[in-house]
Amino acid sequence: MRTSSITKRNQSHKHTSFWLITLGIIFIATNLRAPLTSVGPLVGTIRDHLQLSNTQAGLITTLPLLAFALFSPIVPKLGRKIGVEFLILLSLIFLTVGILLRSSSGAAALYIGTAILGFAISVCNVLLPSLIKHKFPNKIGLMTGVYSISMNLCGAIASGISIPLAVKSGMGWQGALAIWSGLTFISILFWLQQLKNRKTGKESTNQQTDHKMNLWRSPLAWQVTLFMGIQSMVFYVLIAWLPEILKQQGISDGHSGWLLSFMQMALLPFTFIVPIIAGRMAGQRPLVIITTVLFLSGTIGLLYGSPKLVLLWIVLLGIGGGFAFSLAMMFFGLRTETAQQAAELSGMAQSVGYLLAAIGPALFGYLHDLQNSWTTPLLLLAGASILLLIFGLGAARNQNVHTAKDNMMKG
Repeated sequence: MRTSSITKRNQSHKHTSFWLITLGIIFIATNLRAPLTSVGPLVGTIRDHLQLSNTQAGLITTLPLLAFALFSPIVPKLGRKIGVEFLILLSLIFLTVGILLRSSSGAAALYIGTAILGFAISVCNVLLPSLIKHKFPNKIGLMTGVYSISMNLCGAIASGISIPLAVKSGMGWQGALAIWSGLTFISILFWLQQLKNRKTGKESTNQQTDHKMNLWRSPLAWQVTLFMGIQSMVFYVLIAWLPEILKQQGISDGHSGWLLSFMQMALLPFTFIVPIIAGRMAGQRPLVIITTVLFLSGTIGLLYGSPKLVLLWIVLLGIGGGFAFSLAMMFFGLRTETAQQAAELSGMAQSVGYLLAAIGPALFGYLHDLQNSWTTPLLLLAGASILLLIFGLGAARNQNVHTAKDNMMKG
């Protein structure tokens, strides 16, 4: 009887721990896009209020990406040193500070706060795929889907309500951006429950250091990295400038903001479904091809298609974004053997990848300032879709970075 009672308690504890870590991942994921996507519909308002150029306004989106690029390689090492759970808690605290500072006053506070929240988000961007691989080794696809849909749902809501919050509620752009600090504060309170597992998290991470290798010399790691970077560039360009592109076609501010939100809503089902499908496939090349077709169709539609079909082009771009993001997140787990390798690959991919992505919004703003047209930027976006196909086909091979490197060295 005593053994049975102990077994039941252990099972109950495991069940509780499962739901605590699952809910913790969901709460964190809700904070990873909303502070960024809430800016897109307000870029014009912020630009006019602070008297910025389009290039300077593009930096509001670019700065977090630069922070991702600079900090991501360091994150796996910090996670090993101080513990994954504790590092995530610190990142949530800094995220709250960054959001509030960004909304305080003036251009300097705007840029400094944006950079701080970028550094904070980069921690969770890198560690969550590794945490999922460690905590749910047999459910990577399912949990990646849960993580992805939570992040993108909150991001979509943020895009849609930014204009109503800023204009109709009288909060202004500062209040519409600052409100997301409430969500980060709730996440901090919830994540405190995970600190009791900090020691276990450190030990498990340190044990997974076999097969040490230099990912920077792995072609497969570079293909995953460039796929990650290009899909990020496409997404953040759309987040930053799609409302402005639509407004040039005669669509109102509020309507363009909701269309951006609808684009993100369209990708939601696929951020849940695609990881599950990808996890059951030996190779993911068919999914990469579908991704490119969707992106190309949506981009060419915006450029040359009928304005009456703008909703269709938006939906195609949204679904393409759902495919691309899900595959990028899955590659971190599918192309590695251990959680530590997943963290290292995630750090590399998000460092170089987001550095590449950071070029996009500022470059698009500059090209528009130069030509007063969105034609060249959209053609550039179509070209990026072709590159996504090239690198995606390599990243989708049924190999991992360790064995692929071994094969390369033998060859």
